[in-house]
Amino acid sequence: MKNNIINILLVITIFIISLFLGKLSFSIFMSLLAVISLREMLYIKNKDKSFPIEVEIISYVIVLFFVMNNYNNNDYYYIDYKLLVALLFSCLIPLVIINDKKKYNLLDALYMCGSVLFIGITFNLLTQFRTYNINYVIYILIIALTTLIFEIITNKYIGKFIFLPTIAPKKTIEGVLGGIIMSTIISSMFFISTIITEIPIYGVVIITFILSIIGQFGDLVFKFIKKEFNKQNFSKSLKGKSGILDIMDSVIFITLGFILFVSII
Repeated sequence: MKNNIINILLVITIFIISLFLGKLSFSIFMSLLAVISLREMLYIKNKDKSFPIEVEIISYVIVLFFVMNNYNNNDYYYIDYKLLVALLFSCLIPLVIINDKKKYNLLDALYMCGSVLFIGITFNLLTQFRTYNINYVIYILIIALTTLIFEIITNKYIGKFIFLPTIAPKKTIEGVLGGIIMSTIISSMFFISTIITEIPIYGVVIITFILSIIGQFGDLVFKFIKKEFNKQNFSKSLKGKSGILDIMDSVIFITLGFILFVSII
């Protein structure tokens, strides 16, 4: 537990430093996190084999292009269809070239394609949010952190009823509710005081409440993925045998959820 807290603090510290250093620094850091996250997605699936090295390398290159796409332009929340076509070709054409189901099959190709899209779009959105309004990224981070912190506190002192014992045996109903409620209050206050919007206060509270719930689902989905592939962590790259996705799970889902509300903000 101590090592996991150190890992979280380390990643958050670098995240915040790069955030305030500038758009380019933040985009570079997001690109690094995206490559590591993609590696973890591929690692957790293939227990007894690896993806063909040439397919992996191409996938890392494409995810980098996804993250850096449009990071410094005014045409916000746009993804180049050429990247999508390149991704589809790079995942599907090797099926014919390799022609060996044991090395690379259709499920591998679809998993690879989905992973690149999932990781690439998420970290691209973070870079674009940083370009548009740095407070968007801070808002997302505050939701994730306050949800986690107050869930841990509530779990410790009043947690009793397990929320989903088959997926998250340490997550209680009280902890989940405590995290969501406190996160909604604190994050809404930050949003109202720093982001100019015509949305009424109750609208901000509702949006924040929903995003906090989405963050909880992010944590649960990633726990489900680990359970599905019989792994405790996404990677052993950090001290304590945890990975970037073990730390960024809620942030990833909150980021994806936030884009649903951007148009009305």
